Amino acid sequence: MKITAALIALLAVSAFSFQVGESFPSLKGETMNDKTITLPSDCKGKFTIVCMAYSEDAENDLKTWFTPAYEKFIAKTGLMDDAFDVNLYFVPMFTGVKAAAAGAAKKQIVKDTDPTLHPHVLLYKGDLDAYKKSLKMDDKKKPYIFLLDKTGKIIYATSGAFSEEKMDAIDDKITD
Repeated sequence: MKITAALIALLAVSAFSFQVGESFPSLKGETMNDKTITLPSDCKGKFTIVCMAYSEDAENDLKTWFTPAYEKFIAKTGLMDDAFDVNLYFVPMFTGVKAAAAGAAKKQIVKDTDPTLHPHVLLYKGDLDAYKKSLKMDDKKKPYIFLLDKTGKIIYATSGAFSEEKMDAIDDKITD
């Protein structure tokens, strides 16, 4: 049987469709500015984009989202400063034995990351299994991106490196 690109795309979308409409599970982390944030409860009332990675391979693709997502949804450029009222969090996840290295990793992230992104990088350390299961994060080589509505429900999910198509899909959900 020949598998077409359309079938592959349909399978990828259906894998995420199980989370759409469900509440995002509670996740507590610390920003690079030492502020404790609990998703989604601390973000209710605004759309929230959560970009998560739990391996070094996935973190490389997660970084491809930093600049375009920040510039589109957070940066005030003067043109349409109030066009989006969105929370944006990039969440590197330190779990298992790697959780012990979270402190050193935070120092490195602070050093290597543009300071304007510090309030948007949310370091998580703790258990991974519940998130992998409930969010269908099966491939550790990919970052996972979730758009939450103003109540904390997932209204869009994707994975992998940044693309204009993925950004357009997020934009469409926010501006509907």
